[in-house]
Amino acid sequence: MTAADPVSSDTGLLAPGRAGSPASAATSDTAYLRALLDAEAALTRAQASLGLAPADAATAVSSAAHAGDFDVASIALRARGGGNPVIPLVADLTAAVPAEFGPYVHRGATSQDILDSATMLVAARTLDLVLSDLDRTERALTRLAEEHRDTVLPGRTLTQHAVPTTFGLKAAGWRSLVLDARDRVRAVRSSLPAQLGGAAGTLAAFTVFGADDTRALTAVYAHELGLAETVLPWHTLRTPIADLAGALAFTAGALGKTAADVLTLSRTEIAELAEASGGGSSAMPHKANPVRATLVAAAARRAPLLAATLYGAMTAEDERPAGAWHAEWEPLRDLLRLVGGAARDAAELTEGLRVNADAMREHLHLTHGLIVSERLAAELSPVLGRAAAKELLTRAAERAVTERRSLADVLGEEPALKDVPDVDLADLTDPTRYTGSAGVLTDRALERR
Repeated sequence: MTAADPVSSDTGLLAPGRAGSPASAATSDTAYLRALLDAEAALTRAQASLGLAPADAATAVSSAAHAGDFDVASIALRARGGGNPVIPLVADLTAAVPAEFGPYVHRGATSQDILDSATMLVAARTLDLVLSDLDRTERALTRLAEEHRDTVLPGRTLTQHAVPTTFGLKAAGWRSLVLDARDRVRAVRSSLPAQLGGAAGTLAAFTVFGADDTRALTAVYAHELGLAETVLPWHTLRTPIADLAGALAFTAGALGKTAADVLTLSRTEIAELAEASGGGSSAMPHKANPVRATLVAAAARRAPLLAATLYGAMTAEDERPAGAWHAEWEPLRDLLRLVGGAARDAAELTEGLRVNADAMREHLHLTHGLIVSERLAAELSPVLGRAAAKELLTRAAERAVTERRSLADVLGEEPALKDVPDVDLADLTDPTRYTGSAGVLTDRALERR
């Protein structure tokens, strides 16, 4: 291919998040062509199984329906004539079978039946890959949560140190989101339906060709494709697309949360986390960029807007729409690719994530003990009174910061505490002794399967 060629392969030059991923291959033009041909062949087989077409016609169409025998670039260019790729594909498939079986290619169907069914096949094949990578990520996060159940680090709220938490609890939270995503993807995967309605969703042409029971035909067709059967044709009832969009966008966001935390905690000045092997820089030899997290975060930023386009396409007029259906094709494929790539990168990220427990422990003391001020307020209020405890802690906190001393040392000089029995300042100001129910919550989260 040269720069002047009208059609070139989409290798993902500007899409490193999905380039080379199994999901990218599963959504390629060739993969889509395969799915379109699978849908056409399944339709002929379904009709043959009900006596609506000769068995030899089903054999001939299935034998001819091999993606490698068709010119995808030519089909793409000729699709402009009718607005979708099914029309030129049907012409090519008809020409590829013996003449006597040509009339049984695409018989009774409309282009949307085939393209929608093919899209569901592509989605099913891609979601299987996504689910595999989500399982990898879940296992990696389970290991991290178990290993670091009691590894204490600063909890951060609104970018500032708040109270101590544990990395185990953080990893368990990431895992919970991954399981939420997995459950949504599984539900959508199991419900992806075949599409068969004919020109305006009435299946009229099939009755002309002898189908007395069109529901039996749609059921057999769905079975041939390995897809779910629906009660009604869904040419303009786009629940399957909306559900798919929602599950994919949620998955991108769920993985994006982990990526966002990794990006923050792997900053040079924090360095509590690091990727197994960071990416290089074209200008700075010393850098090891958190590339996996970066690509996952990029996918999470793009996915919601792609899903919004698919939700917007639900307002499809008439029995088959002009524009709304066509608007779905590219964003849906982009969304499948994005999430497929992000799931791969998230698995690699979590499987190789390096935890710097020493840095986490060191950072607990950056605020000179102020990270446990909540505990001190709760412990001292019953002893000194709420107002007095607040006044004392405010004064002591200011001194700790100004004098760059530990809060425990400053409090040890407070006359109001010298005569208070059973006040162990070393214990009360130890951040590792104030993680609340973090361990229990981690254990509870890990019970979920």
